[in-house]
Amino acid sequence: MSVEDKIIAIVAEQAFLEPSDVSPSSTLEELGVDSMALVECIFSIEEEFDIQVPFNANDPKASSFDISSIKSIVTAVEDLIAAQKA
Repeated sequence: MSVEDKIIAIVAEQAFLEPSDVSPSSTLEELGVDSMALVECIFSIEEEFDIQVPFNANDPKASSFDISSIKSIVTAVEDLIAAQKA
């Protein structure tokens, strides 16, 4: 599975959707992901990829981790994975 496929599966699970209902351009808001589900997504992403996500659940806009769309989350995770390997 690609990074994108894994993230789509994580988000779909938290939003009680099928992965086929989630596209790279989807926003968390469109998918009905609330703040609690978002925190669960972040924890699942950290566990799945063995990374530390710089995310402030109290103020997501203050974080350098872009959650504006599935694609932006994928890009941010890929960057964290690459930085960890460097």
